[in-house]
Amino acid sequence: MSNRVMVFIDYQNVTSTGYDCFPRVSRVRQFTHIDPIRLAELLVGRRRFTSELVGIRVYRGRPSPDRQRGAAAVNDIQASEWERDSRVTVVRRPLRYPSGYPLERPQEKGVDVILAIDFVRLAIDRAYDTGVIVSHDTDLMPALETVRDLGLAHVEVSGWSHCKRLWFPGTRLPWHHSLDERDYQHVCDDTDYLKDR
Repeated sequence: MSNRVMVFIDYQNVTSTGYDCFPRVSRVRQFTHIDPIRLAELLVGRRRFTSELVGIRVYRGRPSPDRQRGAAAVNDIQASEWERDSRVTVVRRPLRYPSGYPLERPQEKGVDVILAIDFVRLAIDRAYDTGVIVSHDTDLMPALETVRDLGLAHVEVSGWSHCKRLWFPGTRLPWHHSLDERDYQHVCDDTDYLKDR
C-alpha cells in the first residue's frame, strides 16, 4: 500500500535560507523563488517507501497591492499558477508594514501558526500518513511533537544542508531530508511572472 505524503512548505523561510546558504548560485534576493511542486516531488521521490504525494501546502505572506504593486502581482500570479496543480494549496496572510516602511521591511505574521495548526488538523483528519515540514523555524516543533506524540501520522522535516535543522530534544529525529546546492538549483524557479502580463 502506498504511503500518502503531504508536504508543508514554509515558503519565505525556505526561500530566504536557501538564498543565504547558496549565495554563489542565487539570483538577486527579491527575484529568488522556489518551485514548490518540484521541491515536494523531489522529497517524495527520495523516500525509501512507496509513496504518493497527496498534497503540497505552501504558506507565505501576501504583499499589499497598495504598497508593493509588483510584488503583490507576482505573489498572486504564483499562487494561481501553482494551484493549477490540484495537489497544491496556497495559504497566504497579508504582510504587516511597520511605521518605518519602506526603510524597514514588511513582516510575515501568523504564517508559522497557520502552518502548525494545519499540520495537526490535517493529521487528525487522517489526510496524510506522512507529513513533511520544509522549514528551519523551531517554532514549528510543537506541531511536529503533537502529531508524533498522538500517533496521528509519521513526521519528517526538510531543509538546506549546513543550515539549522529541526530536532526533537535529545534525539536525531525526526528524519531530515537534507537538500544541497544541486537540489537548490533544481528547485529554483526562474520564471518571469510579470512577462507578457
